Formats: sequence, C-alpha cells, structure tokens
Amino acid sequence: MKKILLSFSIVALVFSCGATESPIKNNIQSNSLNSIVPNGYWQQQADYKMDIDMDVETYQFKGEQNIKYTNNSPDVLDKVFYHLYFNAFQPNSEMDARVQSIRTPDARFAPNVGTRENPIYESRIAKLKPNEIGSIDIKSLKQNGKKLDYTISGTVVRVKLNKPIQPGETVNFDMVFKGQVPIQIRRSGRNNKEGVALSMAQWYPKLAEYDDEGWHAYSYIAREFHGVWGNYDVKITIDKNYTIGGTGYLQNADEIGHGYTSKTVIPKGNKLTWHFMAPNVHDFTWAADPEYAHDTLQVPDGPMLHFLYKKTMPQEKIDIWKKLQPYSAQLMTYYSDLVGKYPYEQYSIIQGGDGGMEYGMCTLVLGEGTFEGLFKGTISHEMAHTWFQFLLANNEAKHEWMDEGFATFIEYKAMNDIFDAGNTNPWYNAYRAYSALANSGVEQPMTTFADKYDFNRLYSLAAYYKGCVFMSQLGYVIGEENLDKTIKRYFNEWVFKHPKPLDFIRIAEKVSGLELDWYLISFAQTTDVIDYAVKNVEGKTVTLERIGIMPMPIDLRVTYADGSSEDFYVPLRQMRGEKPTLAITKDDWAWSFPTYSLETSKTIKTVEIDPNGFMADVNRENNTITLE
Repeated sequence: MKKILLSFSIVALVFSCGATESPIKNNIQSNSLNSIVPNGYWQQQADYKMDIDMDVETYQFKGEQNIKYTNNSPDVLDKVFYHLYFNAFQPNSEMDARVQSIRTPDARFAPNVGTRENPIYESRIAKLKPNEIGSIDIKSLKQNGKKLDYTISGTVVRVKLNKPIQPGETVNFDMVFKGQVPIQIRRSGRNNKEGVALSMAQWYPKLAEYDDEGWHAYSYIAREFHGVWGNYDVKITIDKNYTIGGTGYLQNADEIGHGYTSKTVIPKGNKLTWHFMAPNVHDFTWAADPEYAHDTLQVPDGPMLHFLYKKTMPQEKIDIWKKLQPYSAQLMTYYSDLVGKYPYEQYSIIQGGDGGMEYGMCTLVLGEGTFEGLFKGTISHEMAHTWFQFLLANNEAKHEWMDEGFATFIEYKAMNDIFDAGNTNPWYNAYRAYSALANSGVEQPMTTFADKYDFNRLYSLAAYYKGCVFMSQLGYVIGEENLDKTIKRYFNEWVFKHPKPLDFIRIAEKVSGLELDWYLISFAQTTDVIDYAVKNVEGKTVTLERIGIMPMPIDLRVTYADGSSEDFYVPLRQMRGEKPTLAITKDDWAWSFPTYSLETSKTIKTVEIDPNGFMADVNRENNTITLE
C-alpha cells in the first residue's frame, strides 16, 4: 500500500490491474506447492467461478458464484465464513465507528474540517446516502446444491454447514448475490477524485482463510487482507464502451477489442462480456473506465506490462505515464533478480486507486502526480508488494510489518540503485522515522493487530518504517551477503504460501548459522530499544555500555592519535556465532553484563559505535567520544 507523507518530522505512511489473452499457465500449479514444502504444512484451496453483470448507470451488479473449496486441513469443518467487504462503506458500520473513535483518523476516511490546533474530523462514511453506500446482498447460498443457513454481521457472514467438510474433501458453494459499488472512500469504489468510474477491489463475497491458527474472519475496519489461494475464472459483463484492466489473463480478446487485439471488434449489443482466468492468486481485482488508454511493454525474460490510464488527463500527465513505462520494466527485472522471478506472464499498472494499493498481478494507483511521486513514491512500492505480500502471502492483519516493511526495504534499495543515488544507507529515512517513534512515548509493538493502533500514524511508522529497519538491521546482524541469501531462500521456500514471522527468521538462522530468536522477539514483538554508549576511554582501553534493554552485536571504529583507524567487532553471546566481517573480532558480550571493555594497540583519538549507521540505536549522541 502506498506511503503518504505526514507531519512532525516523521514520514508516516498510509498505503496501497490490465490483461492479455492467455490460458491459465501450467507453470503455476494449483495450490502451488511447487516450491519446498515445510514439514507438516498445509493450506486450503478455493477455486472461484463468477459471472458478473454490471450496470454502469446505477453502479449495481448481479453475481453468480461457485467456489470449489478443498479442505486440506486435518480438521473437520462445521462452518465457514465469508467476507462482504463492501458492507463496510455504510453509516454505522464498524469501519464508520472506528473512523469516529480513533484519535487521528486517516484523512481519506475523515478529513479535518477544523484547524490544526482544534481538529474536527467528519466521517465521510457517515454521510453516504442509500444510493452511495457499498453493499453485498446474498440472495441464495447452497452447499452441494442444498440451501444453507447463515448470519450476516457487518462485513462477515457465518455459515452453518449442512454437512461438515472432512479432511481432504472438496465441496461446492453456490451463491447468488447483488452488490452496489460505493462512492470511493478507500481502495474500492466508483467515481474517484480523478474521475475513474470503477475501482473494484475486494468487491465480491470472499471465503475467509482457515489455517493452523483457525479461522481468520476479520471485520473490515480499515487495513488490509488475508485470503485463500485458488484459481479464478471470472466473466464480467459491462457497457461496451468501458475498458477493463485487472487480475488474470483475458481469454476472449478477439471478442473484446479495446486494445487487447489488433482486430477491429464491432459489439453485437450494448454490452460486452470480458472473460478472465487467473491461476493461483488470493484475490481478484479489476478497474473499468470508458476513457482508459491502454499501453503495453514487454519485459525482457519477464511479463508483459499493461498500463491503463485516463486519456483525458492533461498532456503533461500522459507524458509522465509514458516516461514511467521503461522504468517499470527495469523495476520488474530488479525485483525478480533480488527476490525471485515473477511467475506470471503479465502485470498491470492502473489508474484507479486512492494513492496506491497492491493486488493480484496488478496495482491501482492515483494517476495525476509527478514522476517522482507516481513512480518513485508509489509504483516502486506497490510493485514491491508483488513479492511482499502477494506471492509471500503473510497475514496482513496480524503481521502487517512483514509486507509493508519488507516492501519498503526493497523499494528503497531499488530506487537507490536504479537512479544511482549512491547512498551508503538507502534506509536512512526509515531509521530516522523509527527513532522518532521509539522516542515518542506512544510506540506500540509490531504485534499490534493492524486495526488497533491508538493513532493512525502509529500503524504507518511501525509497519512501514520499523518493519523496513527490521530487515535492514538484520543485514547488520548477520551480514549483507547472508541477508541477500535469506531473502532469496525465503521466497523459494514460501512462495504461494502463508509464511509467519518465525518462518522468516528460521530461514535467516539456517542461512547464517546464527541464533536469532532474540532478534525477532525483542525488535518485532516488544518496544524494547537499542541504546549503546561509549562510556569511557582510558589510554588504550575502551569501555562500552548497554543502556537500552535490547542487546546487539557491536561494530566499533577506533581512530588513533596517529590518524590510522581499526574496525572491531564485538559478537553478542546469545547469537552463538559471528557474522562474516573483515573487522577484528573480540570476545563476545553477554547481554546481562551492562558494560564491556576491550584493549586497542595504540593511543586513541576517537571511538565510534556503528559508524555506518545500520544499528537502530535510539540515541546516537552517546555513540562517539573524541579525546582532546
């Protein structure tokens, strides 16, 4: 999801599809365990078929849905849950209640109509009229042809099964439903501020995830999603003048036209039916507008890129969309080399979001910004999400930092390298933001459920910036080469699955040979801080002090009176080993000892802890001593 700059010197974040004719690809297998399967791992499978008829005058749509659901768990299931995300966009919904109760709501939900000194936030959801709300109404629901009883509570449907689903069993759920697209407030909706007609994300009745932790039937409050992997077969019938871009491969380009084929297509009626198939995805997103321009660009040894944007924009904005296309191809190659090869044969960048938001095989973005804002600030981040979170589908509600933080990490690295910025620490701004958070007195741990941060900006600071620092600082702990290997191995072992924090840190342990549970616990699960100081220098002896509760290995640079310098490495005992380093390795430091002394070979002029700035020390003023 896209980052948005906020005030008080912390960059706070509030973040966030085209198609081409192609069958489902054989190289992406159903339920995809085409990579290494961890011992005992299982995941559910939900294959969707949907037929949708959209009325572009009323913004209402009718749908028929079949889900072929396979229970790969060892458990007998006597119920299932569906998400009805559009129901959040109604007055008095849980989303509306949270917007009105959180101390600093997202401005897209509730703009400040007062002053900075005396803010007054007004919920946009509360003001929606009946013909502006979002809704999904279930007309019928059956299991293997037999009617089911269900209860709707806001955005979640609890379904009592007629017959429990046994381990290994596949059943069919058939639903007839009707929906209304809301005025766009967040992610999904109609007629956004740039005039895009339909941004259709999380728009259909969607089965909730069930895993070894049980059901994840979360209400839609504000944040992001968790879904079941499956294959999608979707037909969308819509006004013939509308161009669609989205998840999946278009199956009937010769019947559609709209730039997906060189043939001239003459519609037989007032509507066209677009047929998409998407292999092994956990959502299906689309956007549609009668004024879309559609460009394509083939990435060498990679996917076809599709760009859909309003052709009615000013020419200078269209020129920006032309300019960003080769950079997007370069970025796709960069991320594939850094993390793992993008496995689909297309990726789409579509004007349609309220900032930027990642989805299956595509992203929706605002379209009328500067090149720096649109490409460097949005597309670079949203495309990074293809790996973190889409292909490595962690639970964004519980472990939001694993997708936002990891995406921010590779985004910053990519922008530094692609534009030859030459920054020795591309993540410097993330460290600054995290330090401000840690010193603010209101930090909450990254284990906080995504919707339950006391202030809106705290989510951003924790998920994006502290999450980014988690990854960058891990390179400081285990070594940059080991971090690079960890990222690749993590992708190879967990692509098309649902990894958790422990799964990632275990990969890092296997790659580095070091014990790292202390790092995951202290940095990701508490608000413990890192604060080391140079306590004293006497002659050739340096004494260091641990002030913060979180321990770390120490990189130390000593400059001598003769102008020469030496780098020292002080291992952390509980790591049970050392990172690869050219520095002089000293005896390890057990965390329970508050001080540590080491001897040098010459008279000392200056001592500096962490000279390269990769340790997230919350008070760097005590990291250096220079003798007169």
